[in-house]
Amino acid sequence: MTTPQIALLALAVGLAIGIGLAALVFWAYRARAKVVEESSTRVPQGTVDVLESMDDAACVIDSSGLVLAISHAAARFGIEVGATLDNPELRELVRTVRSIGASSTETMRITRPGVSLDPRLVSARASELAARLTLLIIRDVTEQERLDQMRRDFVANTSHELKTPVGAVSLLAEAIESAADDPAQVRIFASRISAEAARLGQLTGRIMSLSRLQTADGANDFGPVAIDEVVAASIEAHAVQADSAGVELMRGGDRGVFVRGDLQILIEAVGNLVANAILYSPTGSRVGVGVKIEGETVEIAVSDQGIGISESDRERIFERFYRADEARSRRTGGTGLGLSIVKHATQRHGGEVRVWSRPSRGSTFTMVLPRIDAPMPETTDRKTKKRAKKAAKAAAVRARNGETV
Repeated sequence: MTTPQIALLALAVGLAIGIGLAALVFWAYRARAKVVEESSTRVPQGTVDVLESMDDAACVIDSSGLVLAISHAAARFGIEVGATLDNPELRELVRTVRSIGASSTETMRITRPGVSLDPRLVSARASELAARLTLLIIRDVTEQERLDQMRRDFVANTSHELKTPVGAVSLLAEAIESAADDPAQVRIFASRISAEAARLGQLTGRIMSLSRLQTADGANDFGPVAIDEVVAASIEAHAVQADSAGVELMRGGDRGVFVRGDLQILIEAVGNLVANAILYSPTGSRVGVGVKIEGETVEIAVSDQGIGISESDRERIFERFYRADEARSRRTGGTGLGLSIVKHATQRHGGEVRVWSRPSRGSTFTMVLPRIDAPMPETTDRKTKKRAKKAAKAAAVRARNGETV
């Protein structure tokens, strides 16, 4: 073998050895990096940034179950950095994902610390983030479930309530046809059809009012509203009803109070409370409407000396179509939507409704609304009075037509 050949052979062998050594070093570094990665519990900075921008509750958990990083919303479920997950169902979901090495989503009810009576329906998704890290995202779907249930109940109840007057009108029409030769009977059946038609119109009108209240549109159009005008218009609209029932309407409390809202909506809400109080009060009793300033809020209370509401009914009286006294409400043409309208009207104005009642002693419904400072005089003159007159007139028409809650 010649010298050049030997040199080329040596060069080839040296190159092969060098490549092999380089590959061995590269493999060693890769193996070391993999071992470090598998044993590391450091959360990547990009993941931390994403967590900070999330609206849902989310956290990163290591193989021992320790929480390493969280989103802001995670605190609502008692998830804190440096602690372990308290909820056994969430821990089981994380263990399952770690064992199968794939993402998994489950829907479950979990309780939050300190509010065990308010379980939340959540959609929890766990995904493998790294060898020893798991990403857990918790989306609260309680409101969505509640809205879906309300929608189903609303459709079912509305269908049931509309079926009654529609069926009655149909039967009365057949009765009129059968009694065509008897004018007296025809007049009786015709008056009953008129009553059922009025009830049907009242029901659809209240459904539309409730639908308008449940939409957020128009909230930006709210302006200063004088509670004095709301109370005066509500009492005036139901004065005839009170006289017919032999009930005295009284007014008291603070004056000159203002809130931000819609005058007509507030008159309808307070009017519903006044109408209810009159309806369930005995002859010779009193219904009082009082206004009280409490710090930054104003309380509008409507009290009666009527039959009262049992404790079991108090939990449901604000539900759509619910009637504490079914027979009486049916007899007077009530729709079961009045208190629901009061509730949504108050919530639309950023307030809440409270109720106190004792059977045979009476009831007090209180609307609590955020108070504002009295506006400048020029903003409350002609336009405000015109709106108040229009709203009071509409409320009076409803009261004369016998529209009760």
